[in-house]
Amino acid sequence: MPLTADMRRLIDQIRDYLFGGGYPDPVGNTEQLCFLFFFYLTQGIDAEAMARAHARKLLFTSMFEGEWELRNPANAEVPGVRDGAQSITVLHTGVPSIPRARFRWSWWAHELSGEPLVRFVRDEVFPFYSEISEAAAHDFMRGARLGIDDPTVLTQVVRLVGELRLDQADADTKGDLFEHVLRQMKQAGELGQFRTPRHVIRTIVEMIDPRVGETIYDPAAGTAGFLVAAYNHMRLAHSSPGTIVEAELDGKIHRRGLGDLLTEEQQAVIQRGTFFGNDVDPKMVRLATMNLTLRGLNHVRILQRNVLTTLLDDNVKVRLGMPGEGFHIVLANPPFSGRIDKDRIVDDVKLGSTSATELLFLKYMLDSLRDDGRAAVVVPEGVLFGSTLAHRELRTQLVERHRVEAVMSLPGGVFQPYSGVKTSVIFFRRGGRTQRVQFLHAEEDGYRLDANHDTPIGSDDLPALAQVFIHREAAWARWQARDPAAEWREKWWFADEAALHENDLSLAASRYRPMSASQMEHRDPRELLDELAAIEAEIEKEIETLRALLSELEP
Repeated sequence: MPLTADMRRLIDQIRDYLFGGGYPDPVGNTEQLCFLFFFYLTQGIDAEAMARAHARKLLFTSMFEGEWELRNPANAEVPGVRDGAQSITVLHTGVPSIPRARFRWSWWAHELSGEPLVRFVRDEVFPFYSEISEAAAHDFMRGARLGIDDPTVLTQVVRLVGELRLDQADADTKGDLFEHVLRQMKQAGELGQFRTPRHVIRTIVEMIDPRVGETIYDPAAGTAGFLVAAYNHMRLAHSSPGTIVEAELDGKIHRRGLGDLLTEEQQAVIQRGTFFGNDVDPKMVRLATMNLTLRGLNHVRILQRNVLTTLLDDNVKVRLGMPGEGFHIVLANPPFSGRIDKDRIVDDVKLGSTSATELLFLKYMLDSLRDDGRAAVVVPEGVLFGSTLAHRELRTQLVERHRVEAVMSLPGGVFQPYSGVKTSVIFFRRGGRTQRVQFLHAEEDGYRLDANHDTPIGSDDLPALAQVFIHREAAWARWQARDPAAEWREKWWFADEAALHENDLSLAASRYRPMSASQMEHRDPRELLDELAAIEAEIEKEIETLRALLSELEP
């Protein structure tokens, strides 16, 4: 079923209760909702697992069987509404316990309210599910705690989560619901990470075209938007025509399919051997895990890890099922800002003396690919033309030792309200040598380019540019057959290896754009401002680098 207006209303009510109740942090609130969704869904997941085991005549022990030693003895006195006081048992250790069945959502979420609910959820429910999570494929609850400690607010939020009836929703509906929750996050993280617009992600994934059997990696996964989009792309490619539907998300229509043509073997590969990711922020790890779980990818593990400062040895990679030869595909929008203490950067990632995260991430992702593996990475525009030694070294590696296939310039403001930084997407393959680069220039992305960037409009360059990339051999033939003296009005063009070297290996699309005198005279002022802003941002970064170097030289 589609995401209904009532479900959106309930989520908005939850948000209003939290904000009005003194909980203004949207990321923290979303994390708390993750926990409550997890508590709600676990009861159904356990019941389904039991039914499958019984159907196959296999032994099965429910997580809700047995006794639980109370962490807070005060919870021994919690009254029940329907069946009187809880059934309390005193073990031989002298510690009071309750049946683990009391941790089903259908009991505590219905029977408790107010202060008893806060105390029971804080002192018993969170430890119980932390223990369950610790034994699972991913430790979703590590370090988790109840953040909504106002009795009235928690009571109302628990009631509203129950009214969502997530157990009756299909994976797509639950995923759309969670995306609606994620949209409430309006600020960037401390390291410059933020939610990548889903329409941009879908375009990038369509251009990369991930296939079943390929491994897909996002080393800065955030809320797992790229991994989810790659999964949906695979399902659509393996759906019969009658199961493909058009769905609305963020005011735009996109196609998705049930994946009914996927074999059991393919489904198993997708579940356990396809998707990999990390994030440095434990909150992002939880959001990503819930985003994947709601879509049925509950075996995908997102690691809490900073790839720039830590290494995984081969034994750990084997245990995690990671491919030793590298990944087929890397999809990422790594943090744009912040610097790392040089002493913490692992040797494999170092790029000269730079500590700029956007350069180090790009170097790491390049090294993470297997031979002929492909990547699409969102980068700040300055990466494409920066003049520091690290910028030049990275571009030299990309162009001379690997294959840069395309650079797609995104409109300024596409990442509002998180950031106004001008960005591009760079598409490359590992190995070989760059012979030509296709440049794609998006002036409109289907949304008004204002401070909120959430109002749909008709003008959208992304679909057409995606097709030009997919059919780039035909585009190259057309480019070669053009009349160089004629005006080139397309929003794409090419530069060969010689042109790249003439321009100091700059990968900025505007450097190679063919323009007539009239086009130069009537360039869009917004485009000129975006270019100036990108140059200014790069100058500021280089000044900060010089400051850091000078401070290191001071006695």
